[in-house]
Parts: sequence; structure tokens; C-alpha cells
Amino acid sequence: MKYKILGNTGLKVSTLCLGTMNYGGQGFFGYMGNLDQNAVDEQIKTVTEAGVNFIDTANIYSEGLSEVMIGQALKNLSINRDDLVLATKVRGTMGKGQNDLGLSKKHIIQQVEGSLKRLGTDYIDLYQIHTADPLTPIEETIRTLDDLVRSGKIRYFGASNIAAWQLMKALDYSQYNNLDRFASLQANYSLDVRDVEREIVPMLLDQKVGMMVWSPLSGGLLTGKYKRDSQKGEGRLNSFPFPPFHEERAYNVLDVLTPMAKQKQVSISQLALAWLLHQQVVSSVIIGATKLEQLQDNLKCVDVVFTAEEINQLDEVSQLPVEYPGNVLEIMTMDRSEGNDFLNS
Repeated sequence: MKYKILGNTGLKVSTLCLGTMNYGGQGFFGYMGNLDQNAVDEQIKTVTEAGVNFIDTANIYSEGLSEVMIGQALKNLSINRDDLVLATKVRGTMGKGQNDLGLSKKHIIQQVEGSLKRLGTDYIDLYQIHTADPLTPIEETIRTLDDLVRSGKIRYFGASNIAAWQLMKALDYSQYNNLDRFASLQANYSLDVRDVEREIVPMLLDQKVGMMVWSPLSGGLLTGKYKRDSQKGEGRLNSFPFPPFHEERAYNVLDVLTPMAKQKQVSISQLALAWLLHQQVVSSVIIGATKLEQLQDNLKCVDVVFTAEEINQLDEVSQLPVEYPGNVLEIMTMDRSEGNDFLNS
């Protein structure tokens, strides 16, 4: 296993992170899977023995049951809590009351207490907002999260599924008020969904914010089990085609991945995951599976080595269409690129 520093912190996280959306099978997230406690114990044992120290969940996963099962697994397996980086989230609906959702001070404080209890711990390593809350000023959210850091209930805080301008606004507010800042952004990123490269990735690199990747295999589309122009057979994409993906681009990518996987004697999934691990902005890639053999296969992606030519092949087949303002900026800033003799030509 390999490790990276998360953003502009001193926290080391494994480059693979265990996703736990499929634990419990209750409520809305039941479509993701319904792993029981024995299966959860087995998954956590498998990944920790492989060197994974990073586990991601959310209060809304199976209506809190995912957090409960993770906490129970740590007890069942006698895992030292301090050896792990536990990440969870806040924002979603956790009750029927008017304030049982969002990013207000009231809701955040209420939910951090609930997550601590369910996880069976007295601190959360990374507490993430699950998305934006248009009804709560970001200033209120940041000050509340900063208070939680100072209280010791959380160590760092991060964001998920927000726009570049929203994160930048929050980072500026933290800087000019001497408050803790977002350490990471959890975002959808894969070989067929590279949309984050337009605005979010440049901002993360500039501001030294870490990236956690969710749905790196586009809901299973990049595993190779789905074929172009054919019935999709069994799989989550049939029952709930989320997250949004670029299907034609994915099949073009698979046209390159399939022979490459055969030549390198690895799985298609390992190649798709490994491509993400080769991206500078990525701190950790979240992997989740309903079957243990899938998880074991995914763990092997850290050993995949690409040639420069293979990386170029994958970059080219998955590249984003050119759009404004990127296309104009590239031309109009040529005169200020390092090593460019545009002005003297």
C-alpha cells in the first residue's frame, strides 16, 4: 500500500480508501447493497491487512447503520482506533424535523454527536459536508466546523460534491478569519467522467486541497462487465444508473483498456483505478464492493505500472471536449508559459 499527505495537512492516508455505502441495506441506500456485520468485518479485515488506513462513510448511509457496523467491526476485530483515519459526512436528512438536515450550526452539532456515538469513538478524523446547503451561509458552517476542531471532536474537515467557486469562497473565508480550512474535496472522477478537470482540479492543486475520488469505476461501467450495444445484464447500473456517466466515452475507454489489461495480465478495473492513482491531484481513491473477491481485485491496483505510451493512450481516448474558457485561455496565455518563446518568435 502507498500513502499520501491529505492536502495541506500532515495527515497520511492510504491511496485507497474503503467506501461503505453498501453496508446495512436500509432506506434509500439499500440499492447499493446490504452487507451484514460478518461481511463488513471481513471487508475491513481484508483492507486493513492490505495496509488501508482510511475508511469513508456518512451519517445517511443506511440511516446511520453503516456507521454502527463500522464501529462494531473495529471492536470485533480488535483494531486500534488510532491506527485508522475515519471519515464521515453531514448534510443529508436524518429525521422529520425542519432542522434535521442542512449545514446549520444546530444540525451539524447534533449530527456530529450522533456519528460519534454510532462509530463508538470520541473523535472523527475527517468530517465532511456532503454537498452545499443553499439556505445556510457558508460562514456559519465554517465557524461551526472550526469550533469542532478546537473542541477535539473532529481533527480535520472536508467537502464533497460542491462547485469550485463554493470551495474557493470557503477557503478565502477561513484564511482571512484565521479559521481551519477544508482539507479535502470528495468528487466524482474516472476515466469516463473527467469533468472536474475543467475548474475543480486546477483549483485543488493551486490551493493544496486533497482529492478523494468516489465512483472511480462509474458504477461498474469501467469493470468491463457491460458491453457496447448489448443488454447490461446484472449490475447496479440497471436498477439505478448513478452517478451520471458518459456512456459512449466509457466504451471507447474500454476499447483501450481491454487489450491493455490482457497484455499486462491484470483486470480492467485495476487499470481504471491505477490511472486515477497516477493523477497528481488525487490523494485517495474510494473503493467499495459487494463481493470480497471484487475488493481483493481492486486492492491490487496499487501495483500497476504504466508506460508513458499507455498513459498517453488512456488520456487521449478519455479526454474532455474543448470548451470555453479553457480553449481561449490556452491561446491567450501562451505568451506567459514557462519556456515559451512566443514573444520572441
